[in-house]
Amino acid sequence: MTASIVFDLDGTLVDSAPDIAAAVNAMLADEGYESLDLATVISFVGNGLPHLVKLVIEHVGLDMARHAELSAATLAHYNRASTALTVVYPGITEVLETLQTRGLKMGLCTNKPEAPARHVLDALDMARFFDVVIGGDSLPQRKPDPAPLHAVFDALGAKQQIYVGDSEVDAETAHRAGVPFLLFTKGYRKTPVADLPHHATFDDSAGLIAAVDQLLGS
Repeated sequence: MTASIVFDLDGTLVDSAPDIAAAVNAMLADEGYESLDLATVISFVGNGLPHLVKLVIEHVGLDMARHAELSAATLAHYNRASTALTVVYPGITEVLETLQTRGLKMGLCTNKPEAPARHVLDALDMARFFDVVIGGDSLPQRKPDPAPLHAVFDALGAKQQIYVGDSEVDAETAHRAGVPFLLFTKGYRKTPVADLPHHATFDDSAGLIAAVDQLLGS
């Protein structure tokens, strides 16, 4: 049976938080505000850029009426240097090569806007692995609504399905979609692992292959 695996991007395949933080802090500098530390920005990541900027606005006391303007400014800063500091997690490229060699269909479901998500994939030589990419602005809905995840799986076409992510948003998305979920424990999660619905966890690339093999009965 052909299987399909859909991955989250930020905090799952790549450590992109430093570039996200740089974009946020560039926007804040434009507004005359001090920079936020990396841990604070990571605590805001997961629900897409508009939500991240909303949390930044609330945190520093900017005017929420400027949300759209400040979101656009943050995205513009991010697009100018979206892979300056972003790196692929160790062993992930090899894992994707292995899964591709085995004939598994792979897709990406992220709350990052689709264009910068595709740019990250291209810049890090990862686009070749993914048949379908859906971003946070590809559909009217974004995760944790299950619609984007369903859309990726529908496009991939395989009946046996696995979702891989790192966060509360990913866990809820998989749960609502009724799809087995593999949780990366070293991403941007804030909640204890035991409190998140998941089929299995992994903390490195070898663990991911083992978890996939267990689910697929390999």
